[in-house]
Amino acid sequence: MPRNELAEEERDLFARPNHAVVGTLRPEGSLQVTPVWVDLQGDRVVINSVLGRAKVRNLERDPRVTVTVMDAADWYRWVSVEGRVVEARREGAADHIEAVSQHYTGRAFRDLAPGEVRVMLFVEPERVTSEL
Repeated sequence: MPRNELAEEERDLFARPNHAVVGTLRPEGSLQVTPVWVDLQGDRVVINSVLGRAKVRNLERDPRVTVTVMDAADWYRWVSVEGRVVEARREGAADHIEAVSQHYTGRAFRDLAPGEVRVMLFVEPERVTSEL
């Protein structure tokens, strides 16, 4: 039976600097998959990106998304969250990417390009699966 809540062991994969991939749908229906850093805030997965990027445009048009996080120590351990982007927020996104960069690399994020606008995309889980 599908579930929409993350178990503690699944949350742990988000708590550590494990990389993820995000799958979105292009306008003609084909998949676009992108490697990303992710964050977990409460029960929502947070993706930080730049306005205008393909994944952001795809999610503005169709909010369905899959996020899969793989354990860096053992890629056969993973958690996948299927859901919908329920909120896109610019406010605080630049500070958020700084925190995420520190989490993943231990360093500050690069300088933003002129005109670059960061956005946080909040994913509400609808189906959670894992192999742990």
